[in-house]
Amino acid sequence: MRVYLPATLSVLAELHKTGRITPAPLTAYAVTPALREWYTEGDSEELEYAALTDAARASLRLLAEAPESPRRRVVVAAEVPDTHAQPVLDGAEPGLVRVNTEIPLSWVASLHVDDPGVIDEVALAVVLLGAAEAGDEDASFTVDGIDDHELLWYATQELPDLLG
Repeated sequence: MRVYLPATLSVLAELHKTGRITPAPLTAYAVTPALREWYTEGDSEELEYAALTDAARASLRLLAEAPESPRRRVVVAAEVPDTHAQPVLDGAEPGLVRVNTEIPLSWVASLHVDDPGVIDEVALAVVLLGAAEAGDEDASFTVDGIDDHELLWYATQELPDLLG
């Protein structure tokens, strides 16, 4: 199963250093039966994009908990054996899965990271995230606007360059 793990650049640095993402269990997003049901229309590519977008939003939450981490959303796409990824029944997040093992670098398919040019916008979205999730419409507008910035795609071989 292809899963999308929300992360930060600090997580990528640890992946580069140790060759794995830990600790298990890990929160991720994937094309689950609930996500397919949620999006009554859409092909596989659109569903994968929806899961990646949900992981990018979760990356904002990780950034809010890690003030020292650079303000760039990060999503790690990985191929995980189906036995290690269980959907979590959560109506608010139909693509949510729990990965019950650490992720070795060999399972990582690609890395998705914000362009450095949007750091200020991501930083503002992180600051406003709590208010947006509490229902503040102005804050939601700003936080939702960050989704207009596509994450850049990186191959796993580019990990050292991405961190440098």
